[in-house]
Amino acid sequence: MGWYPGARKMELQPESDTQPAIRPTQFILHSIVAPWTAKRTYEYWRDSTNLESHFGLGYAGDLAQFIGTHTRADATGAANRRPDGTGAVSLESASNLEASDPWTAEQVEEIIKLGAWLHEEEGIPLRICRDADDPGFGYHRMFRGWNPDGHSCPGDARVKQFRAVVFPGIVARATGKTTDPSKEDADMTPAQEALLKKLVADVAELKKNAAVAPWTYRNPSQDAASKKAGHRIPDMHGRVQHIEAAVDALTAAVAKLADRA
Repeated sequence: MGWYPGARKMELQPESDTQPAIRPTQFILHSIVAPWTAKRTYEYWRDSTNLESHFGLGYAGDLAQFIGTHTRADATGAANRRPDGTGAVSLESASNLEASDPWTAEQVEEIIKLGAWLHEEEGIPLRICRDADDPGFGYHRMFRGWNPDGHSCPGDARVKQFRAVVFPGIVARATGKTTDPSKEDADMTPAQEALLKKLVADVAELKKNAAVAPWTYRNPSQDAASKKAGHRIPDMHGRVQHIEAAVDALTAAVAKLADRA
């Protein structure tokens, strides 16, 4: 169950039969920091470690699957399997020994095809993960929960490539549409943007007025100048109320965006 028809099946045992089931909600990309074929990656998982990924991808686009997508693989920290039974599908890809090179065109194509299949077959949503538990697409170093050692996997070049090429390619392949990865989820509407700008302006004016005579709040009857400044207090109170209302409105707008994402 959960075997991708576009990959060569190279099943790891006993892991494939003994590790617990997951419900896949994320697809997370890794670099293995070695210029290995998919077959060599399989041999490494089989012979040299108790870790493994679901998929291995060579430079030439050779793709192999080692464990079904409904079984836990141990490549991504807390995302391997959560207490609620959800987990991440992981892919290790060939790289140079510094993990500083971009994915090859052949690798990009295979990642895009697999990502589109995972969306269609497993329902992984077409968005970049917003936190460590959020369903979607990502890369290993994105969250500390996925990457407890804090290393740079899959490397700077591939992170840029993921956002500029790979993730938009998955979206395009799955839907026939394009997306701007710098504006994933949802943008603010013009009304929300205007509200935010007004809020910023109100806060700036409040700070300016408070700086004019901050001591008048302690004793506004002290002299003529302070009396004049003291008259600003009711107006300042009104401004604070206005800002609070604006904050409430902006919070509600952001909540709506989150619900719609």
